[in-house]
Amino acid sequence: MKRALGAVGIVVGFYLIVRALVEPFVIDMTDPATYRQDWGGPSLAGVLLVHCGPGVVSAVLIGRAVRTWRRRRAAPAGPGS
Repeated sequence: MKRALGAVGIVVGFYLIVRALVEPFVIDMTDPATYRQDWGGPSLAGVLLVHCGPGVVSAVLIGRAVRTWRRRRAAPAGPGS
């Protein structure tokens, strides 16, 4: 069950990361009318925070998880193992 939840979390995390990377190219940052009605609007900073923030958080969490997983895997086995 823990593995299944981890896999779902990874998939959702990668979706959020891709969404964060694409969002600045989808909206016209020079025209406030294109993002005024979006979540976080009417300001550009609010829109980018709402749409890109979760992707940044996901990237950090996935990076930490991968780093922890690599450290555990590379650690020598203790006595009795």
